[in-house]
Amino acid sequence: MSDKKQEEAIIEIKDLVKKYKMFNRKKDRLLETIFPKKERHTDFTAMDNLNLTVKKGEVLGILGRNGAGKSTLLKMITGVVIPTSGTLNINGKISSLLELGTAFNSELTGEENIYQHGQVMGLTKEEIEATKQDIIDFADIGDHLYQPVKTYSSGMFARLAFACAINVDPDILIVDEVLSVGDMAFQLKCFKKFQQFKERGKTILFVTHSIADVLENCTRVIILSSGKKIFDGETKEGVETYKKLITGMLNSDGTRKEEKQVEETDKSLWKSNFNLNPDMIVYGNKEAEIYDYAIFNSKGEFEQIVDNNEEITVKLKARFNEDVECPTFSMTIKDFMGKEICGTNTNIQKIYTGKCQKGKKYMCEFKQKMRLAPGKYTLSLSCSKYDMNGNLIPINRNYDALIFEVMSKKPVVGYYELNTDIEFKEIEK
Repeated sequence: MSDKKQEEAIIEIKDLVKKYKMFNRKKDRLLETIFPKKERHTDFTAMDNLNLTVKKGEVLGILGRNGAGKSTLLKMITGVVIPTSGTLNINGKISSLLELGTAFNSELTGEENIYQHGQVMGLTKEEIEATKQDIIDFADIGDHLYQPVKTYSSGMFARLAFACAINVDPDILIVDEVLSVGDMAFQLKCFKKFQQFKERGKTILFVTHSIADVLENCTRVIILSSGKKIFDGETKEGVETYKKLITGMLNSDGTRKEEKQVEETDKSLWKSNFNLNPDMIVYGNKEAEIYDYAIFNSKGEFEQIVDNNEEITVKLKARFNEDVECPTFSMTIKDFMGKEICGTNTNIQKIYTGKCQKGKKYMCEFKQKMRLAPGKYTLSLSCSKYDMNGNLIPINRNYDALIFEVMSKKPVVGYYELNTDIEFKEIEK
C-alpha cells in the first residue's frame, strides 16, 4: 500500500447530529403526529456535532461508557440510522459485525440465507458462489446449514451470521463487541480472520470495552462521552484518558477535575470512583466494618483498569466497633465465573496487626503486580480473627465488592502472565 493511498480519507463526518424524540406518554406521539404544530416531546441528543475523518488502513478504536454514542455512530455509518443533521461520506464497501443476522430470514435455510445476505451486501451471484464454501467452512454448523434458521440455537445463528459478515472483501470492517461469539475454537478463527483484515490494510472501526484488545489492535483511538468526541489521538494516550474518565478523574467533557474535588473524594469514599457490585455479599459479627477500599496505581491515582505489568496497591479502611486482638485482613481475586484465582492475607504474610481498639480506624495496603490474564474480575476484602480454639471468626467480609478489569500488552495463555523470557537458537547436538 502506497503512502498516498494510506493517507486517503475513507470516512468523512462533518457536524453529525442525531436526536431522538422522547415522549412521556404513548398517546403524545400520536397527538403530535395529528397536530404537528404543537410539540409534545423533548429531544435526546445521542450524537452531538461530531467531526471525524478516518483514513484508509487505520484501525480506529472507539471507547466510551455505555450510552456515550458508540453504537449510534456505527449505526449511522452503516445506514441503519439516519442522522438528524450533518454530512457523512463513505468511500468504500462496508461489512458490519454490528447487528449480526439482520439480513437473515428465519424461514429460509442457512444455505439460502448465505445467498440472501450476499445480495443485501451487493454481491453478484458469481461472487456469492466464490465465497460460499469459505462461509460454510467458517461457520462449521454441519447439516444444520440445510435446515430453517428458526430451528438454530443462538450459538449456531451467531456462527453463521458472523461467517457471512466476515467472509466478504469490504473496504471497511465494523466490529462491535462480537469477536467472542461461539466456543474457544470459533473465537480463535474470528480473531485470525480479524488479523488478516488488518494485515491486508483494511480500514477497521473497533468498538470494545476490552482495553487489552484496543492496545493490541488499534492504530488510533477516539473517546465519546454524551455524544461528543472528547479525545482523538494516539492509542496509548487514549487508553490512559479513558481509564481516567471511568475512574472519575475527568469530567464528562474530558477536562480534568479540580484537585479539590479529587481530594474530597479521597477523604470521603474512594469506592465511589469504582464500578461497585450491587450484588456483593456482606456478613460477619460486625466487631469491625470495612467501610472504604480502592485500587491505586503507582502515581496514587484510582485504577479500575489494571495493566498487569504495572505495580498497583489495594487499600482498605476499617472502623472498629470493639477491641480485637490481631485481626487478619485479606484480599481475594475471583473471575466472573466465581472461581477464586488468587489472594493473600496478613496472617499468611506474617504481618502482626496488634490490638485494634474500639472507635479507631485502620488501613491495610496490599501492593503487587496483578499478573492476571486480560479480563474482568471481582475483588473481595475481609477482616477476621481466630478464637481461643483456633477457629476463624468472620468479622466483616465483603465478597465480590469491586469489579475491575485487567489488560495486557501481550497475549496471555491461561490465568496468569508468566513474564517469560524465551531464548531460541540453533545447536549442533
